[in-house]
Amino acid sequence: MKKMLVFVVIAMFTVSLFAEEGILIDFSLLAADIHVRVSEDDSTGRLNQNRQTMMDYSQVAGGSFTTQQRAIMKTSLAIENWEITLASSSRTVENISLSYAREAPSKQYGTVLGVRVRFPVEPHNSWAMMKPPFDIPAFEPAATIRDDGTIEVDSENNGITGRSRFEAQAPGEPAYGVIKNVGIIRSVAVNVYGLNFPHGLSTILIDNQGNEKTVFMGYLQFDGWGELIWNNPQYIQEVRNRDIRLYPLYPTSTPFIKFGGFLVQRDAAKAGGDFVTYFKDVRLIYDLAVLDTDRDINDEALWHIIQDRETARKVFEMERFGHNQVLRYLEAQKQATELPFGHPSREQQ
Repeated sequence: MKKMLVFVVIAMFTVSLFAEEGILIDFSLLAADIHVRVSEDDSTGRLNQNRQTMMDYSQVAGGSFTTQQRAIMKTSLAIENWEITLASSSRTVENISLSYAREAPSKQYGTVLGVRVRFPVEPHNSWAMMKPPFDIPAFEPAATIRDDGTIEVDSENNGITGRSRFEAQAPGEPAYGVIKNVGIIRSVAVNVYGLNFPHGLSTILIDNQGNEKTVFMGYLQFDGWGELIWNNPQYIQEVRNRDIRLYPLYPTSTPFIKFGGFLVQRDAAKAGGDFVTYFKDVRLIYDLAVLDTDRDINDEALWHIIQDRETARKVFEMERFGHNQVLRYLEAQKQATELPFGHPSREQQ
């Protein structure tokens, strides 16, 4: 009994000492750095995709596409691929066409995420959500990405028992939208550029159960770069006051947090119309969920329970993401490429 009491006391103090700070996502890493063809006759050479975050959705496209068509079914977290979703009452053709993301050159940080949103000018509440082009996968295998976007998966690192491609590539480095081994979140910080807009900003976080948590960061009514901070009001600093529970160590998967996007809310009493802002990164301070220990038996190598379960989840995520991307690909192929009648460039041809 005494030994058990000593173990619990040591565990209580250990948890308090092993808090971590990490960059969940750094938008300066998401600049377009390779060219991937957007059509079979594309020869522009313009950088349009981000190498590290490339995803290939041709495997869920079906059997009616040619090899050449499958070769261009790729996308990434490149900044200009990010999506802006407006509240249903604000989705006019003009507002949708004038709401988009762009790479923004910053003197201080290099390339950052620039966002333009067209809110209604009428006095009613509205919101806009900035989301990645696909649900960021937590268990994507490590891979080598060629200059044309071709992905060569590393057979030795499946992203489940090893480091995922969207995690930080080394301890202390920024991640591409995923941080693993996250217990209780103590604090969230967003490095954002304000232009005196009175709108509220929230950060969307997604846990390993698929639950979304929208964290209100504050208002953007300031000028220049600033740090909006959310401190968890339910975080208990004193370990002796925490509810200490013991959970099975295996086969539970390591808890993680991934980035789900930003939410900007406009109050009806405030000015509408065009809204512009810029984002550098999102950072977390959190407790570790599990401490690394030197265990006698490698449970996962023997039973493969976590690998089988997470592989099935990853296949489901890829199918959902891939089907949406295929529909967008088909719509892009049907889109007219000719300039409209009366366009100045058309008259010069």
